[in-house]
Amino acid sequence: MLATRLTLICHARTVAQKLACFPTDEPVENVGLASYSLAPRFDKRSRLICGPELRTRQTAEYFGADAQIDDALRDCAWGRWHGQSIKDLQRQEPEELQAWIDDPHAAPHGGESVAQLGARVAVWLASLQYTPGHIVAITHPFVIRAALTQVMQGSAANCIDVEPLAAVELSFTGRWRLRLPGIDLQGADS
Repeated sequence: MLATRLTLICHARTVAQKLACFPTDEPVENVGLASYSLAPRFDKRSRLICGPELRTRQTAEYFGADAQIDDALRDCAWGRWHGQSIKDLQRQEPEELQAWIDDPHAAPHGGESVAQLGARVAVWLASLQYTPGHIVAITHPFVIRAALTQVMQGSAANCIDVEPLAAVELSFTGRWRLRLPGIDLQGADS
């Protein structure tokens, strides 16, 4: 059986993330990376895909290749919480916010529940099982959480922190496995 290697990379930081707000289709902050700076990190034969939002497309540009947009990698639909800050929701809708945190099936914002997002990501992961080779996917923290939850077969999606530009690798050789790559320090002292 040929292996599928999936590297999930969180998009670069946005102002909404810094302000603890649910996202809009905002751009990434200027992080001072050139389009060629991250390209050498992955083999040119890797397939680069990203979500449709501006922040994922901009982050994909850092890898120096044209990314294929995959709608399955879109962010969670946040309904009326789109652009709202967590602090404002804690004051204005504390019960709804707590219900959403506690219950993966709750969608008090009128958008997609964590469980619905997980089901969407599970279908996407299943579609990759027979796609051998390396896929690099630029996406969102909640999509990465959903993928990890599917792989770990748990429901602790709100307990996983995904930092901007974080990379998570999954491989499939009969079953999905989580791989946390180390940092190559060889030559760092030269």
